[in-house]
Amino acid sequence: MYIVDITQKSHAIRRNYPVLGRFRYLFEHLGSFFRQYFFALDREELPFNRAQRSWVYRAAKNIDSTVAFGSTQPLSEPGQVIFLNALLPPLEQEIEERDHIVFGEGFARTPYRTCSFFNISAMSFGALSAPAVQALSRGARQAGVWLNTGEGGLAPYHLQGGCDVVFQIGTAKYGVRDEHGAMSDAKLGEIAAIEQVRMFEIKLSQGAKPGKGGILPGLKVTDIIASTRGIPAGQDSISPNRHPEIDSVDDLLDMIHRVREVTGKPTGIKAVIGQSDWLDDMCQRIHQRGLDYAPDFITVDSGDGGSGAAPQSLIDNMGLPIRRSLPMVADKLNYYGLRDRVRIIASGKLINPTDVATALCLGADTVNSARGFMFSLGCIQAMQCNRNTCPTGVTTHNEELQKGLDPTDKAQRVASYARNLMHEVEVIAHSCGVMHPHLLNRSHAYIVSDSGYPEPMTARFPVIETAPEFQ
Repeated sequence: MYIVDITQKSHAIRRNYPVLGRFRYLFEHLGSFFRQYFFALDREELPFNRAQRSWVYRAAKNIDSTVAFGSTQPLSEPGQVIFLNALLPPLEQEIEERDHIVFGEGFARTPYRTCSFFNISAMSFGALSAPAVQALSRGARQAGVWLNTGEGGLAPYHLQGGCDVVFQIGTAKYGVRDEHGAMSDAKLGEIAAIEQVRMFEIKLSQGAKPGKGGILPGLKVTDIIASTRGIPAGQDSISPNRHPEIDSVDDLLDMIHRVREVTGKPTGIKAVIGQSDWLDDMCQRIHQRGLDYAPDFITVDSGDGGSGAAPQSLIDNMGLPIRRSLPMVADKLNYYGLRDRVRIIASGKLINPTDVATALCLGADTVNSARGFMFSLGCIQAMQCNRNTCPTGVTTHNEELQKGLDPTDKAQRVASYARNLMHEVEVIAHSCGVMHPHLLNRSHAYIVSDSGYPEPMTARFPVIETAPEFQ
């Protein structure tokens, strides 16, 4: 068993912990038979319970994801989403190919077209290991989804698979900073010249730590990570809590316009929504200054944590959750007549088909996931992401632990997860009577109220029409 375990490449736990690692799969298998005797049921573990993770694991391995003997999801649980099936769903032969989503059309010199509505969210090289980034890049290419670099800059591993890349500009400007730490137009141009880099995302805040910059401990800042970021090796990589040059909404619009003009590619922003008055200010200033100052997309991140390391107070209690912030952003863009101009990307604990379909109903054009793709790489939710001791090799730079993660095998799982999730979201959409997931809206779902009674999603989140002065 020892020889088999250290030579196989499909299971990181068995490869890193030969023989002993087999007990994990034994206990996981036996758990389904013995769960009635224990209190730790499928849906009690956080941040992701067993049912959520198991679906991702099955999808990544292309294992049958059907279940039997009825739902284990209580349909009277407050907040539960119930989709409304149509009397006459489309037949298989009536279903058309997936539509393209276009970013920056008419405003960026090189707009971006994609038919994927589920993509890999921002995770920096440094926070993730080199084999993990390699696997994500290759898997993204196979599935036709994009890969966001995170704020850690563009590493060679991001490009190895040949996938589409979204370059994130964090508050420290890693990868596009000059010797003083300011954003460099010359380096922006160099990144934009790489064909695989399709869009640029200016990160204002992220779900793990709204209001605080990125944190990468010095023990994870290796020579290649340091060169990618443009910082000294071995020192803590701490980003500012905001962009120093952005002091107002006008400054933000100026930066968006500057990045788009320099790169020629669609440029958007990423933010956790908390205090929201700035959204009104931004929309009003866009109308005053012109649509070419608008972001091509807004990535709305949830306030209930993320893949990054952060103070627990920020992970637990800072920023609005995606269920509240997403419809708010969609409604404000509708009110100001900017919904067709600005795409919305939803991010934050959206790892299962129902999560993604719900986000589409609430107003998202596409969905990003970080931890879902970490699970597809073999993550077991060991909660060691910030300690360089990840047992599956996903978030560690310990070469002994990295050996357990084979990029070729895991790339297949990344691709399978993305394909199977999008297929199942399409099944939900077709059951609701629409041809494509992007046609889902709030009329296609109910939300269980605090009293346990399902009520229309449109009652909880009424659709806001465009104001006459912005039509």
